[in-house]
Amino acid sequence: MGCGWDAATVDPASRGLVSAFEPLSSHGADDDEDHRTNSSKELFGLKRRVVITGVGVRAPGGNGTRQFWELLTSGRTATRRISFFDPSPYRSQVAAEADFDPVAEGFGPRELDRMDRASQFAVACAREAVAASGLEFDRLDPTRVGVSLGSAVAAATSLEREYLLLSDSGREWEVDADWLSRHMFDYLVPSVMPAEVAWAVGAEGPVAMVSNGCTSGLDSVGHAVRLIEEGSADVMLAGAADTPITPIVVACFDAIRATTSRNDDPEHASRPFDGTRDGFVLAEGAAMFVLEDYDSALARGAHIHAEIPGYATRCNAYHMTGLKADGREMAEAIRVALDESRTNATDIDYINAHGSGTRQNDRHETAAYKRALGDHARRTPVSSIKSMVGHSLGAIGSLEIAASVLALEHGVVPPTANLHTSDPECDLDYVPLEARERKLGTVLTVGSGFGGFQSAMVLRSAEAAGAVA
Repeated sequence: MGCGWDAATVDPASRGLVSAFEPLSSHGADDDEDHRTNSSKELFGLKRRVVITGVGVRAPGGNGTRQFWELLTSGRTATRRISFFDPSPYRSQVAAEADFDPVAEGFGPRELDRMDRASQFAVACAREAVAASGLEFDRLDPTRVGVSLGSAVAAATSLEREYLLLSDSGREWEVDADWLSRHMFDYLVPSVMPAEVAWAVGAEGPVAMVSNGCTSGLDSVGHAVRLIEEGSADVMLAGAADTPITPIVVACFDAIRATTSRNDDPEHASRPFDGTRDGFVLAEGAAMFVLEDYDSALARGAHIHAEIPGYATRCNAYHMTGLKADGREMAEAIRVALDESRTNATDIDYINAHGSGTRQNDRHETAAYKRALGDHARRTPVSSIKSMVGHSLGAIGSLEIAASVLALEHGVVPPTANLHTSDPECDLDYVPLEARERKLGTVLTVGSGFGGFQSAMVLRSAEAAGAVA
């Protein structure tokens, strides 16, 4: 057997093996462009360009993409005292709840009976994204259409509800299976969520569930990009949904002191990069995108929101919740995403931060930006939308992609709300309190998740991508 291979049959694992032996550039401001000519995708000639042609959002503060953007640019917050249940027994009693009405969204009785709230969010966003894309899905080859969905806790809402019902609020150790919901298995298995989206749009191609904690929403879109790049799909519905505002999830984060205890001032409780920050505000939400091949989108005259030319993810292999202060793993993910997208550090016009509002995350991110971008980090606006819409766990990465896309299209950088007190360890330009007009060509968005996951994605405006005459 020969040891050569046909470039047309190289699988993603083999491509990853080749890229592992490539030299990693520092991407400092003085680097020349020659270091970016050795990517494995160029060597094999396999990469197809991937663009976003449809966006759908369900988030705290308003449903739909337009209301989401209005909230972000206003600097208002959607964080309030929890209303879904009595939060008084818990350390953190603040959350960002979405005003979501499934009946108004068009879900019928059978769907309401079957689908968990997170699945409803995902399907509602997928419908909005498909309608916005202008694609006629019934005229596509369904085997070339796929779904990649992210979620951290999936159907936690329904699982907890069913358990409390069956156990008489935990008083009974044994439960009667005759009283078990016939949809309990659907709630137990996370892959039901992308299956619901696939059924809604008729997708018969690759369908995947990505559950990487708080980077799920970035990684699910990154996975979809890879499938289109390598030719495994032509169109992907990609994004994430999480509805984690339940007693058990609130208690879990209470136990590790990750969430804020600023219960006396819920509207100002989420304070990324602020010197008085004391944890994140739990939230719910979803965002979905229609991704397709650049050439196909251009040929059909689609409105291209943005291109995704680069994505990378790393793990720190260090601690489940702890982060190394130097930000090395996030910086490496950023550098690889820049390398893949042929982007210099000085080309980044805005960073949409993870910015959770925990003390260690925000200083870790700040160090990562300095490490990856060099002096340009100090000249680049950075902001966290979690200050306004909270932290929706696996969904937030997709919501932050949506915010980045809208920032590119409108030429506006959303602010970091509630940022009043400086922190010597967080000394970059975090766009405090008010949105800022700025022409944007390239945006970096990042995520950091429990388990040590660090992900980065580069987004380029339609104009910068050459999709606008």
